Amino acid sequence: MVVFLNGQFVSEAGAVVSVNDRGFMYGDGLFETMRVVNGRPFRMAQHLERMTRGADFLKIKPPFTPRELEKFSAQLIGQNQMPDAILRVTLTRGPGKRGYTPDAESEPTIVMTLHAAPLQENPVEWSLVTSSFRIPAADPLSPFKTTSKILNVMARAEAAEKGADEALLINTNGEVAETASGNLFWVYGEQICTTPTGRGVLPGITRAIVLEICQMLGLQTNKRVIKPEALRNSQGLFVTQSAFGIVPIASFDGEPVAFSPLVDQISSAYNDMLKREAV
Repeated sequence: MVVFLNGQFVSEAGAVVSVNDRGFMYGDGLFETMRVVNGRPFRMAQHLERMTRGADFLKIKPPFTPRELEKFSAQLIGQNQMPDAILRVTLTRGPGKRGYTPDAESEPTIVMTLHAAPLQENPVEWSLVTSSFRIPAADPLSPFKTTSKILNVMARAEAAEKGADEALLINTNGEVAETASGNLFWVYGEQICTTPTGRGVLPGITRAIVLEICQMLGLQTNKRVIKPEALRNSQGLFVTQSAFGIVPIASFDGEPVAFSPLVDQISSAYNDMLKREAV
């Protein structure tokens, strides 16, 4: 496997990052994950725009422009001969001195790696359980995909211990926020609902695409705040994330979840969009 590291294409075994890198020491960085279809990263511009906003907020100066990263990603995909894959872009503040205070002179680290895409032969359905971990309702970092994801890791581990696929994260106000790896949508009547931003929710790229698809299909959307128990009254639940796209939820806290045909409609439109934009 060939990876991209700080402007160079090197073997995975030869890709070395300093033990003093702040991404390793403190999770001081950002990342983006996107599907690659037919050799083209899906909605890469939107992913890199979010990373750029995050870098501005964290005061990390990326060593390459989004346009340059798009060019390097095409070369990486070609060298690995992986036209259908998952592309991860990671940006850290780079090596620095011990301690929390950032070094203004540090040189950022940027890495791009490719990973096998999920198999799509059979429809994916997940079981969802409520996590005991809580995310801050008014976290100023929530709009950005930082590399500090230990809460998500622990929530997923807790879900796995209960035999579930995914964890529902509640915020410190006791409201539905998101899942450990994506955004949550629910169907209520004829409305496609999701939690508004500003409640500890990462505004996911696939979340934005689903809202775009709903507008295209003439489906009504509603960004609303609810408590987790209200999800039991929904006519369908699904998770959105870049690797799997649209993932229906089959059970929630051990109880079966109703399935709405609207979820299939949205999923079909999403898959069509993936193929269409990869041409």
